[in-house]
Amino acid sequence: MLGSTAPTSAAPVRASERAYQQLRGEILDGLLGPGTGLLEVEQAERIGVSRTPLRAAVARLIADGLVVGRSGRGFEVTELSVESITGLYELREGLEVHAVSLAAERRDVATFELLREKFRSAPELLLQGDEGIRRYYDLIDDFETAVDAAVANPFLYSALENVRTHLARIRRLARGNQERLRAAAAEHTLIIDAIIAGDTLLAAHATHVHLHQSLTNVLATLAEDAATPVE
Repeated sequence: MLGSTAPTSAAPVRASERAYQQLRGEILDGLLGPGTGLLEVEQAERIGVSRTPLRAAVARLIADGLVVGRSGRGFEVTELSVESITGLYELREGLEVHAVSLAAERRDVATFELLREKFRSAPELLLQGDEGIRRYYDLIDDFETAVDAAVANPFLYSALENVRTHLARIRRLARGNQERLRAAAAEHTLIIDAIIAGDTLLAAHATHVHLHQSLTNVLATLAEDAATPVE
């Protein structure tokens, strides 16, 4: 009897996970933009799951802060407002400045020296179109992974992962700004140099400058988009 019931109980879990991963990926990639409505029946049919696992997936997205309920019926993708982005960066600075300071104390020098070599290729990568930009963001992921490993604090890691989920949406705003991406690569290189040197104060300051420049650029891009007339 146990063998006959196990597949039935496992199937909804798989369907829920599939729905969650698909919706999450579409939100982070911008395919489901801010304010996009998510009607239960429509999304369940589109993804190919029943409504029960779809609801479970949406519940996880709400916990992630990527989806909210909306008046009337259904749900919608959360907006990227000035207030929400500014609040996220306030949290991001507190977490990342502390993380890089700890990384400068606890780092494996060889790991960050290898990262520094990789970042030297960033200017060339950024000239290679979408594929080069994707590889550049892979370098950012490698840097974050190295910092997480150096810090070795699962509580800090968990908090950072939540912030990074939302940053994935915000990063899309800078993808077409080559000047900003080149500047960000240089800022990351300075942070890495400070970590290699074991200079906690410089690592913290370089991270503060990087986040300030990043936020300034994001808010300027939002303002430009808001001012652009819809044709």
